[in-house]
Amino acid sequence: MKNSHVVTAIDETLTKTNLSKYEVGNIVNLERCLQINGRIDGHIIQGHIDCTAICTTIMDKNGSYNYRFHFPGKFASLIIEKGSIAVNGISLTLFDISKDEFTVSIIPYTLAHTNFQFLTVNDEVNIEFDMMGKYIQRNLHLFGGKNIP
Repeated sequence: MKNSHVVTAIDETLTKTNLSKYEVGNIVNLERCLQINGRIDGHIIQGHIDCTAICTTIMDKNGSYNYRFHFPGKFASLIIEKGSIAVNGISLTLFDISKDEFTVSIIPYTLAHTNFQFLTVNDEVNIEFDMMGKYIQRNLHLFGGKNIP
């Protein structure tokens, strides 16, 4: 079909994302895979959702918008000020973080070309944390801060 895309959602996807709440006609953001044949710029995301978050505030900043999200606190160690996060597949920079909340800023182009334009307070979004942070956290846990041989 023209203007359509078919995917299979497995249990892992339905458990960790908001996909089960989507209806026919909802807008989904799709980002192409990173190709390692040129300059690498921006955040490294894979499209593997870690959890969902709830939009708590949308602030009009006179030309851009700040969106604040509440997420499960057990993931707090995966975010840092000015770090990377993907919200609904959009790679963004975090700021104003706390144990279970963070803010991102959306420029007019991103707003016009993604499903952020339809996002309202209390909406659920998909979250993917920075891949490098996940690797570091896992290694610190496995090796207890000791040097890896």
